[in-house]
Amino acid sequence: MSLKTQILINLIVLAIVDTVVPIPITAMVLIMVLFQKPKWFKDWVDRIYRR
Repeated sequence: MSLKTQILINLIVLAIVDTVVPIPITAMVLIMVLFQKPKWFKDWVDRIYRR
């Protein structure tokens, strides 16, 4: 499965969960990334821009 397909599937799942659950999941993930600066996020961004 290509990276674009994986990203699209993940975004669709996030949109569905964000619609069903009243907690803004994407905003919570953004806050976590901004404050904790996890290694997986930098790796993920590097992987996207490498292609």
